[in-house]
Amino acid sequence: MIAMLRECGLAHKTIIFVLNEFDYFAQGKQRLLYSLLDAMQSVTSQAVVIGVSCRLDVDQLLEKRVRSRFSHRKLLFLPPSKEDTERFMEHILSLPVDSSLPHNYTVEFNARLKKILSDERFKELINTYLSFNSTIGHLVRFLFQAVSYLDLDVGFLSLENFKTALSSMQRQPKLECIRDCSILELYLLVCMKRLEVKEQNSYNFNSVMTEYKSIHDSFQTSDYYARNVCLRAFEHLLQHQLISFADNRGHNQSVEFRPVKLLISLAELHQGLKSYRLCPMFYLDLIKIGFWILPLVQACKLHKIPAFDSFLVCYVNYYCCGASFLPLKMVKVAFSRQLS
Repeated sequence: MIAMLRECGLAHKTIIFVLNEFDYFAQGKQRLLYSLLDAMQSVTSQAVVIGVSCRLDVDQLLEKRVRSRFSHRKLLFLPPSKEDTERFMEHILSLPVDSSLPHNYTVEFNARLKKILSDERFKELINTYLSFNSTIGHLVRFLFQAVSYLDLDVGFLSLENFKTALSSMQRQPKLECIRDCSILELYLLVCMKRLEVKEQNSYNFNSVMTEYKSIHDSFQTSDYYARNVCLRAFEHLLQHQLISFADNRGHNQSVEFRPVKLLISLAELHQGLKSYRLCPMFYLDLIKIGFWILPLVQACKLHKIPAFDSFLVCYVNYYCCGASFLPLKMVKVAFSRQLS
């Protein structure tokens, strides 16, 4: 490869390397990346390396010798907005009026499609799907899956087609892992998700235990486990890849001090808890608050109202008891009125 780069440089030919799923190249000894980037340091080399990844922290996975040769030039592509997604779905699913299909059938098909797209149940279903994956390529596959479930005798799309497609495309392995967890491991997952709701971006086992004790003191639950038992459950979550270390640094540190992150979304955790037969109900109550706290926090930041943000954090800390959800609804209404 190095010889090829040298020859192309002498011939004034430019080579572009596109490394899809770049984070996989950043695992292990990273010899390929080092050799490639090192060869590009030559004056005669005329090559460009483009790494494509869905991980925003992929540059933090690089070894020091590789990172020093990396230009750190990034292009961030944000997912499409909700309005763009809705327009795209209507465009790709609608039948052209000037097609060879009967005109009356085309008109009725498009009318029924618009009715489905405006249905609140469909919008909730699409939001659930986009929380797993918001890329256009996956959305097209989802729509193709929904169309494949179309009843040929009826000839029109229905809400059930999209529900079936969603159930077949959701990342079931994660949900299966949640169902295999113990009650304590579910407890720790809920604690970590609550930390994320409170916008605590970096947390470790000690932070999780602090949240664990806070919930225990609020609910006065009887199932309080010893620290060493919780640590074993924490390590079990790492083994099943429901959580992972936030970076590759700190290998010499103990597990309880290394920062971690959740590998499941709020919707996945909520669905997994609902399908867990022995899951205590107050776990679901604790996780429900995330569905409306997060948009409120974002709205507060958008309107530059720090007092709301601070109040929400305090509210989560002291008043998130699953036994009283009427006050939470009243607070939500009050916040909405204040923001409007």
